[in-house]
Amino acid sequence: MSETVSFGYTEVSPAEKTEKVGEVFARVARRYDIMNDAMSAGMHRLWKDQFFARVKPRAGERILDMAGGTGDIAFRLHRRGAAVTVSDINSAMLEVGRKRAETRGIKGLEWSEQNAETLRFEDARFDAYTIAFGVRNVTHIDEALAEAHRVLKRGGRFFCLEFSTTTWPGFREIYDAYSHEVVPRLGKAIARDEDSYRYLVESIRRFPDMERFKAMIAEAGFVQVKAEPILGGLVAIHSGWKI
Repeated sequence: MSETVSFGYTEVSPAEKTEKVGEVFARVARRYDIMNDAMSAGMHRLWKDQFFARVKPRAGERILDMAGGTGDIAFRLHRRGAAVTVSDINSAMLEVGRKRAETRGIKGLEWSEQNAETLRFEDARFDAYTIAFGVRNVTHIDEALAEAHRVLKRGGRFFCLEFSTTTWPGFREIYDAYSHEVVPRLGKAIARDEDSYRYLVESIRRFPDMERFKAMIAEAGFVQVKAEPILGGLVAIHSGWKI
């Protein structure tokens, strides 16, 4: 049997998933940040601040911000003097990020169109690797984690911010109803794209829970792997070290 992977609740070929995910983000790129504010009532900004605080960027160190698209994480890292490379498989998302940086007068970021599963960077180039709300859209997550490990220096650190599965009693049911019923309607009203946001909700449901994802990070070669739940695990910060 040929390999299939999940695209939301549908099983498709790996090539088809890569293509479909690309189409989703090309469609939503221009209104992506507006939708993030609408869907999370602005809370994604607090989650990203907390994520940034865990990374602890230092002046002069090289950081790869994968799936960095519109620049939210990269802008934070850059303010601390880190040399940040913003990478994304989607050129439309990168273009939005470049324009946002130009509008804000942010200079010195490197923008690079890259597939997380097959990075073109040399071994041991970066001091840190960050990915926020992007890994669940990767076709082969294990390959992306292996690439993250490869491009990090010894002593390099890996940080991932991603939706997960909340363990708070009652809250999970409320969030499930909200995400399946309200988020696609917001997508239709604000981004004029209900289907893309229906997929994004479904992709969260198909993503491994905190413990399973911790195991995947460890299998990629990282040590001292941790998962920090936010809102009971609705969102989680995963981290690990390369030694």
